[in-house]
Parts: sequence; structure tokens; C-alpha cells
Amino acid sequence: MDTDKAEEFEELRPLLFSIAYRILGSVGEAEDAVQESWLRFERSTTEVRSPKAFLSAAVTRIAIDVLRSARVRREQYVGPWFPEPLLADPYEDPARSAELADSVSMAALLLLERLSPLERAVFVLREVFDFGFPEVASAVGRSEAACRQLAVRARRHMAEGRPRFEADRAEREELAARFFEALHEGDLAGLRDLLGADVTLVGDAGGKAPQLARTVLGAPRVARLLAAVLPVMFRIEVTCEQHEVNGRPGAIFRDRDGGILQTLSLDVAEGRIQAIRLVLNPDKLAHMGPVADAWALSEEFKRARRPAP
Repeated sequence: MDTDKAEEFEELRPLLFSIAYRILGSVGEAEDAVQESWLRFERSTTEVRSPKAFLSAAVTRIAIDVLRSARVRREQYVGPWFPEPLLADPYEDPARSAELADSVSMAALLLLERLSPLERAVFVLREVFDFGFPEVASAVGRSEAACRQLAVRARRHMAEGRPRFEADRAEREELAARFFEALHEGDLAGLRDLLGADVTLVGDAGGKAPQLARTVLGAPRVARLLAAVLPVMFRIEVTCEQHEVNGRPGAIFRDRDGGILQTLSLDVAEGRIQAIRLVLNPDKLAHMGPVADAWALSEEFKRARRPAP
């Protein structure tokens, strides 16, 4: 192994993963794309003047190819599809911290799903990581003029789907703290006050875990569901561990043995919680640690809800 190449690669690994994850929405697939980019770098027999340019182009092209095949699978997916939860983005750039955090949110990644693979890659490289158009063009194998057009279309599609008044970090955290306090107390009125009128609660189980409902709409219904279900979950020793999920306030739910049951993430805008997204599919949770037996917990939950004889 070329030690210099390995050191250069390891230095760039956080950036490569962050590019791949935003294109793919999958932790496992992003890690595989990064590993494949290393193999291409290691095998390269020509002089690589810029490891960053070489590896960024390699991981982008690999991710585009994977995304094209993944889209066919996603069309056959059971129920709503969400990205795999990301608890911490390994790449940091103080000058672009806000853009990085926004671009990894569940809401942003779902907007990126509307774009073609090429539009998505161009948007990620240009708008999120501030690559110049010559670098973007080299990475995706298109002319600079074509990349500029792709970037314009991508920006337009992304802007159309964003809320008008997104909350800043302090507002999100303050609202989330009140939400989780009300959640633990089963405070129906308190929960309702924090939810937007058209709030949605959506779960991604992929047909591999039980869930009460795929989509619940409106503050009254969402608040009633949360206030009814969460106290029972806490009674069977499910814990709610507040944790940032995809750069937004969220939580990890675990069974009594520490197995991961689901993640929850909050979208906050206009002073209210506008969306609550749950990821329950065990395949999307396994990268975070041991996964709970959701089916067994579901049966225990049903027994706990039954009135005492």
C-alpha cells in the first residue's frame, strides 16, 4: 500500500462520505462508494495532481451510478421512503456550517429525491460544497455550460419545495425541548400548541417493522396519537434519547436492552413543528448499533394497552 496515498485518502474521507451520502441518502451505500473510490485511487498508475479532485470525481460518479439503480428499487419500496438517519456529519467547514447542516436534513434530502441523478450531483458539489464549475464538470463528465444549466434547474426545484420561514438553530432547539417535555408528560394540549395546523407524522418502516399509521395529518390527530402512544411505550421501558438527526432536533428510541427501535426527526418552520418523521425500517437503523425486535415490542405494547381485568 502507498502510505502517502492512504494518508491523503484518509484526510479526504469525511468530505467523500458527505458528498456520497447527500447524493444517495444511504449511509451504507455512501460508505461503499467511498471505499470504491479508494480502490480506484490506489490502482491509479498515472500521476494524480489533485487527490481531492480525483477522489471527489470518483465518488461522485460512483454515487450517480448507484443512485440510478437505487431509484428502481425505491419505486418498489413499501410505504414512504426516507433516507437512512445520519447522527453526525463527519465533514466540517466552519465557513459553510449552515449550508452543510441544511443540506443534510431529511427535508432537504427528500427534495433532492425530486432531482435527476446528474442534477443532484451538480447541486451537491456546487451549492453545498462550493466546488467551481470546472471541478463540477470534471466530476460529472459534462461541459461547464451543461453543469450551469443543471445547477439552475436544481436550485429552482429545491427553492420551490422549501418553506418560506425556516427556523434558526436556537428556535429549533427551544421548540424541540418543549416538544420532548410534553411528549414525556403525555401533555395533549402542550403537544397541540407546538404543532403546525397541517403537521404531518410519517413513518418509514419499509414493510419490515410495525407502525400505527403511515401518515397522520393535522395537529389534533398527531397530538392525540403521540399523547396516547408514547406513555404506553415508556411503560414498557422504551426510552427516548434526544439526539440530533440529520442536522435537526430528533431522538433515538431504544428498547430496555438498548436496541434501536426508531429515530424521530423534527422539521420546524414558522414557529411550529411542521413534520415529524420516523424511521423504523431495521435495515436503515443497523449502522447505528444493535436493532430492537420491533415485532416483539409491538406485541408487548398491545398487552400494555389492554385495560386491567
